[in-house]
Amino acid sequence: MEPRSISFVEFPSCHSLVGIVLVLCFAHVSSTTNETDKLSLLAFKAGITENPLSVLSLWNNSMGFCQWYGRELQLGNNSLNHEIPPQISQLSRLQILWLENNSLVGEIPKNIAACFNLVSLTLAFNQLFGKIPTQVGSLSNLQLFYLHVNNLIGSVPSSLGNLSSLERLVFSLNNLGGSIPPTLGHLSKLQLFMVAQNKLSGPILTEVLNLSSLSDFDVGVNHIQGSLPAYICFTLPNLHVNYLGGTILSSLGNLTKLAALNLSGNNFQDQIPSELSNYFFLNKLDLSRNNLNGTIPPQIMSKSSQIILMDLSHNRLIGALPMEVGNLRFLTALSISKNMLGGEIPNSLGDCVALVSLMMGGNSFHRSIPQSMRSLRGIEELDLSHNNFSREIPQFLETFRSLKVLNLSYNNFKGMLPCEGVFENATSTPIIGNAKLCGGLLEFQLPKCISSNSKSRKVNVLRLSTVVICGLLGIAFVLAILYLSWRKRQVQEPAFSSMVVLCPNISYGMLLKATNGFSSTNMVGVGSFGSVYKGILEDNRTTVAMKVLHLVGRGALKSFVVGCEVLKNIRHRNLLKILTVCSSVDYERNDFKAIVYDFMDNGSLE
Repeated sequence: MEPRSISFVEFPSCHSLVGIVLVLCFAHVSSTTNETDKLSLLAFKAGITENPLSVLSLWNNSMGFCQWYGRELQLGNNSLNHEIPPQISQLSRLQILWLENNSLVGEIPKNIAACFNLVSLTLAFNQLFGKIPTQVGSLSNLQLFYLHVNNLIGSVPSSLGNLSSLERLVFSLNNLGGSIPPTLGHLSKLQLFMVAQNKLSGPILTEVLNLSSLSDFDVGVNHIQGSLPAYICFTLPNLHVNYLGGTILSSLGNLTKLAALNLSGNNFQDQIPSELSNYFFLNKLDLSRNNLNGTIPPQIMSKSSQIILMDLSHNRLIGALPMEVGNLRFLTALSISKNMLGGEIPNSLGDCVALVSLMMGGNSFHRSIPQSMRSLRGIEELDLSHNNFSREIPQFLETFRSLKVLNLSYNNFKGMLPCEGVFENATSTPIIGNAKLCGGLLEFQLPKCISSNSKSRKVNVLRLSTVVICGLLGIAFVLAILYLSWRKRQVQEPAFSSMVVLCPNISYGMLLKATNGFSSTNMVGVGSFGSVYKGILEDNRTTVAMKVLHLVGRGALKSFVVGCEVLKNIRHRNLLKILTVCSSVDYERNDFKAIVYDFMDNGSLE
């Protein structure tokens, strides 16, 4: 029987199936072994009660057994929703087992250690619980071990120190507790060690840090304490660090040859040390999700900096973004969101021409987006949300063909929203919370913009209205002054006009003639405000009494006015009837005022 090569088979009925990767099936394997593996696979299939994507439907006699699986069994992303069948232990030739993202439940079967040829074991992104079986430590050929994003509890088994071939160990995002076993320091080939976001405690494990092969070390968001030994900067120049405790400088020691530094998700509460500028080989700096305070030291943005990625988000940093940011010519990603930074965006940011991602949301930056940023033509993601920008959105943003996501929400932008480029997609361009914006595509649901001509007409109408209103107010003011002046004259001389209406024919000359020139023989008395004369009017020979006021006396004019207003309308048997008044001037052009009454013998005008 000739050996044949089996290629990867893609089943059309399995849309999300990454597939059962077929490698080689050798005909020289004994028929007994083949039959055992076949029965084991059928038992494995029978143990899976839910198979929504029909990934196992072709495990039947219509297809040769060698096409069911070779040395790889890759069933990831198939929603199997079941426990791992114990029959897995019978697949002794299995080298790669990939059951990632299948909603698997239950515990990891202890007899999985019977698959002694396993090189890669991936059970990540499921709902597995219970402890990691210590029996796994017997898989001496295992190189990749992924259990992240499950609900595993207990401690990391010390037996894992026997996995002499292990290169990658990822147990992040579980509920593992206890301390990291020192036996892991025996894993001489270990490159990646990631157990972040668990409940691990104890000191930082120097036994693992002594491994010369180690390149990534992540124990963040645990209860690990201590600081890194200073000597590892010579043995681990490419170390990616993430752990909790202490201050930044005391934790790093003299690791000046670090290429990447990840201290995110810890509890550092000091300031960003300017001494990080001495880390000349540093190209990735992640200090996000801490409690760092103070300003961003400009020294870490020196011209000699090789930083490609800088993440300072989710801290309590204050002040402005240093203008030295323009020195970071190799910078591709900058995140300073969710801080308390403010001021204007420095023009020098436009010198970071390699930027692909710029995240500045959740701060207090204000005024405008600088025109210098038009040089960032390779940018793909720009977040300026939750700030205080108040000018118009620059038109150059719609010319950025690489820009896929632009978040301008919750600012005070005003004016017309551009319509091209990224602004053609409302989903990719949130602009909510900018009440003064207008225009744009209909899906943004903004009000229409008022044209400049309409604005000009409105301004002219407003100006004309202002002039008319001011003119009317001026006229009204003048009329009010004239009216008040007239009213004042009416109060001072009300009797003059009214009495002229009553007796328009009485004149100074007539009274002068009736009293023989106001002779003393015609005077019948003298009062406090004037003299009383008896006279005979020439027209009707009526005998009258006239009170001629002494206008130089205090109160005389008032007496004349009051007397006229009161006596002209009052009738009483004890009061003389007023006939008329005379308000004129004498022959010497002096004011003359007199009240004329019926004459009564022995009467009084006081």
